[in-house]
Amino acid sequence: MSAFSNGDIFVGETLGTAALILLGGGVCAAVTLKKSKALNAGWLAITFGWGFAVMIAAYMSAPKSGAHLNPAVTLAIAANTGEWGKVPLYIGSQLLGALIGAALVWVTYLGQFQANEEPTLGIFSTGPEVRNPVQNLLTEIIGTFVLCLAILTQGLTAGLGLSGTGILIVAFTVVGIGLSLGGPTGYAINPARDLGPRIMHALLPIPNKGGSDWSYAWIPVAGPVVGGLLAGGFYHLAF
Repeated sequence: MSAFSNGDIFVGETLGTAALILLGGGVCAAVTLKKSKALNAGWLAITFGWGFAVMIAAYMSAPKSGAHLNPAVTLAIAANTGEWGKVPLYIGSQLLGALIGAALVWVTYLGQFQANEEPTLGIFSTGPEVRNPVQNLLTEIIGTFVLCLAILTQGLTAGLGLSGTGILIVAFTVVGIGLSLGGPTGYAINPARDLGPRIMHALLPIPNKGGSDWSYAWIPVAGPVVGGLLAGGFYHLAF
């Protein structure tokens, strides 16, 4: 983390996370909203859309900040390296980027949102199919652990962390997590990815948007935080 200046970290993480949420939230909007040409395209479209979103966002931000794009990844790296000084800057920039990206999804699909007749939280944030806080929390911990451990082992140790190959590996890892582990909760695996758009959902003037489900909102924050810290600690001890 120390190889990047504060200004570069701010620009890279804000830009990258905004792109991540714009493209990831965009596929959710495309599949969900009426009058969208991709209506009902399904789970495969969503999982691959999020994977491509990670890939594009990481290519954009890697030269500036290392393309964390996720507080859980930042925490995993810090838990492994012991470098905590720039963690608040990374996380703050990621949250700002997530807010911007969610707003851009709304602007892109403004006509569809204005014609909306159904709750729209699922476009912005995750929610469980079976509401069980313990199970939902464990699902998010497990999914994030897999993501962060894959980034640490396949990226940093192989020297691929900032290369095109490393970014592709991470993107396909996100697709794999979505296909295999995303069914129970919608696989937030990123606190900024869920919290930033949830805040924007609460603020934006979307017709018939429904509630923002704040009673659940702590799970896609706490689960990835725990999963990231566990992955960083495990990597440090085992590798």
